[in-house]
Amino acid sequence: MSTDKQRPKSEDIPGQKLPYPAKQSDMKPQPDSDLSNYLAAGKLRGKVALITGGDSGIGRAVAIAFAMEAADVAILYNVNDEDADTTRRMVQAKGQKCLLLKHDVRNSAECRTAVQQTVSEFGHLNILVNNAAYQMAQPRFEDVTEEQFRRTFETNIFGYFFMAQAALPHLKEGDAIINTGSIVGLVGHPMLVDYTATKGAIHAFTKSLALNLGGRGIRVNCVVPGPVWTPNIPATMPIEEVENFGHEVALGRPGQPEELAPAYVFLASTDSSFATGSLVEVTGGKLSSS
Repeated sequence: MSTDKQRPKSEDIPGQKLPYPAKQSDMKPQPDSDLSNYLAAGKLRGKVALITGGDSGIGRAVAIAFAMEAADVAILYNVNDEDADTTRRMVQAKGQKCLLLKHDVRNSAECRTAVQQTVSEFGHLNILVNNAAYQMAQPRFEDVTEEQFRRTFETNIFGYFFMAQAALPHLKEGDAIINTGSIVGLVGHPMLVDYTATKGAIHAFTKSLALNLGGRGIRVNCVVPGPVWTPNIPATMPIEEVENFGHEVALGRPGQPEELAPAYVFLASTDSSFATGSLVEVTGGKLSSS
């Protein structure tokens, strides 16, 4: 990844509130996920990847990066047809196939269906990226409803569990599962208590599953993002938190989705053949909860 791109600073991000789930096209400024500076090397040639939450944000950038590395991609999403179709066209523009799968990861049967559809379309599956997530900020802990609590856990950890179980019969030695954690799962966040709990669970799930599958040669790792400018931010955070988003990190700005994608390529490829059970932090230097 070249460093000559000008990334928006925190002060370039105005306060804004979008309805949940937000469309990436409605965000100001637009998240950078085109990987126009990325130098591919065919690291995933012949591979097939299934990415949950792949319609926008980090998932979209990962799909494009994988396509640039010569993988075919299946995108599992739940709501935003427009965002999903944009991702499909961007993947196809890189010369690879893209299958859109509209399912809910909270439902184990739908997870199994998504995997079967992927295998039926492409003939095999090599990489599972668990990335779908739900969050909703609540300044007062008492305001986290049971409905929100269940939705957060069912999306963020049940869905990862169900997808891994569904994918496993199709994975073989050398294949990979990559989970998306979060730095808040390590340092906490005062307005995202339920969300941080699920991210901590994802980190522990990653390590335990890596131990469980190590004997089969299937690697399980986790990317741990810091503040990244994705549709979840203006859709779920108070306006005052969105304004100047990411200002607290060492680099003084939020990450862009495409800056996370190379970490997923590394963990999906043979470059990381001795990495499993790892939490790979890509945080811009977010080292505390402040």
